[in-house]
Amino acid sequence: MNRAEKAALQLRAVDVLRMLKETRTYDELAATTGLPAGDLNRYVNGHVLPGVDRAGDVVEDLGREALAAELDARIRVDDEGYVDNTATVFDQPFLDLVAPVVANAFAFGRPDVVLTAATDGITLAASLASYYGTRCVYAKKRKETAVEEFIEARERLESGIQLTYYLPESAIDPGESVLVVDDLIRSGETQELLLDIVETADADVAGVFALIAAGEDGIERARERTDAPVGSLTIV
Repeated sequence: MNRAEKAALQLRAVDVLRMLKETRTYDELAATTGLPAGDLNRYVNGHVLPGVDRAGDVVEDLGREALAAELDARIRVDDEGYVDNTATVFDQPFLDLVAPVVANAFAFGRPDVVLTAATDGITLAASLASYYGTRCVYAKKRKETAVEEFIEARERLESGIQLTYYLPESAIDPGESVLVVDDLIRSGETQELLLDIVETADADVAGVFALIAAGEDGIERARERTDAPVGSLTIV
């Protein structure tokens, strides 16, 4: 980890602590984190940054737990099982907090590219790409007029509808490491198509991540396709 990455981790730890402090006293935050209340006061008020090791613990352990709880509070599921996550995917500051937690709490290698499918996964992918300092690319259900060469992935769904995604061929180079992300994983069909794109590009899979897993089916389907880490922040 270079100096810039260490500083980014320390600042994200402060962001996590500030989020937790919004609903807790310093004594309650100390009980939650196991850190002295005086130290927490100095971190939250910006007087000093936590050490790198302490920052890593805050982001990896407390951050994941706190953000999962916050995500659960924002999700709405209707009587038919449809998930409304607009309170999350439209909140860029929240997603910017998620990015370092994902990077530190899951065993993803540093990717060269973050790949998602248009449209709701774009804000999450952009946050992760910004954190990693790499490219964000997204596959679409239609071809761009000015682009000549595409990677195409298609699958016939159980309903009989054919789902197709297109990505400009130049978006991913052979041998690059690609992190596949999305806001929601349900059946795993979209993730499978994105993995097909990575395979066609002759690239490597760094991991598969979704903010929300609607059940275990999609997660398991992705795990059957790749040996890379697969995970979600929460399951509904």
